[in-house]
Amino acid sequence: MKTLSIGDLRISIPIIQGGMGVGVSLSGLASAVANEGGVGVISSAGLGLLYRHFSTNFLEASIYGLKEEIRLAREKSKGVIGVNIMVAMSNFVDMVKTSISEKVDIIFSGAGLPLDMPSFLKKDSTTKLVPIVSSARAAKLICEKWHSHYDYLPDAIVVEGPKAGGHLGFKTEQIEDVNFSLEKLIPDVVEEVSHFEEKYHQTIPVIAAGGIYTGEDIYNIMKLGASGVQMGTIFVTTNECDASPDFKQTYIDAKKEDIGIIKSPVGMPGRAIFNDFLEKVRQGQKHPIKCPFKCIKTCDVTSSPYCIIAALINAVKGNFNSGYAFAGSNAFKATSITSVKETFVKLISEFKERNSRE
Repeated sequence: MKTLSIGDLRISIPIIQGGMGVGVSLSGLASAVANEGGVGVISSAGLGLLYRHFSTNFLEASIYGLKEEIRLAREKSKGVIGVNIMVAMSNFVDMVKTSISEKVDIIFSGAGLPLDMPSFLKKDSTTKLVPIVSSARAAKLICEKWHSHYDYLPDAIVVEGPKAGGHLGFKTEQIEDVNFSLEKLIPDVVEEVSHFEEKYHQTIPVIAAGGIYTGEDIYNIMKLGASGVQMGTIFVTTNECDASPDFKQTYIDAKKEDIGIIKSPVGMPGRAIFNDFLEKVRQGQKHPIKCPFKCIKTCDVTSSPYCIIAALINAVKGNFNSGYAFAGSNAFKATSITSVKETFVKLISEFKERNSRE
């Protein structure tokens, strides 16, 4: 595997651990991945609930929680640490400003187009900005907008395909359409980005995400032009993952047919592991709730059968009567709990084995 360069950052193993909320990837998992030479990523989603002991004010608790998780990650690792911030979050600006002021290495931002993110950088800022997109068109739009308004180009671009876990940037009918597969998207985005690289003499690595689970998967997608990969699902079933043992066990117990697409209250399709809670939602047994957090801009409480942040918090704690787990399409391949180090060793070995067959 070649070293991945994002700006002046040198990442010895080109693996970025996907940001997984709520509470699945915090300082524990992020620092462990960073220690193995990858990029460890803290999810900023729902930190206001995880840190409500600090303040009952969701926004205040979110800022405190993010600072605390970055501090804890830094204590455990000297490696590269990132933060995932969804554009759709109502406290997006707070989370971006906090990450930059805390000098986190990289911000990854999707679930919407982060068109104004460079505006929050200061003259002494060191944080790299990496948007997450699902099309070449979105990559072009961000590059054009950032350069024309802020004289700034993305330090890298993550392309997330339809096999990812959680919320997806695709219409339901596109998810199984080969024209929207990651294998189709990567060459298209690499080609689009190359025009900006040539024009402005800047390297913009393209990182592939969604459905990548083995070293052979990494090899195959990098052959199509990706400079690195983002992987989330495979790191859930590690000792260092911040979720509860019951959450991890859900992945191990899942069969291929248990993983599918749901309609999320935030207005996007999402990939999750089906359970009784989701079956009750499907049958209309769940009822509209009050919204005490207003955490997602696109979540309409008048038509939502449940609070998604509460459901995800319940799940990460192991309470699946009142929640469910998001998961990538390959979650059913998990068979045991392992360590982050063992996971890296396995991925590198599989990559080398595939490379030797060329």
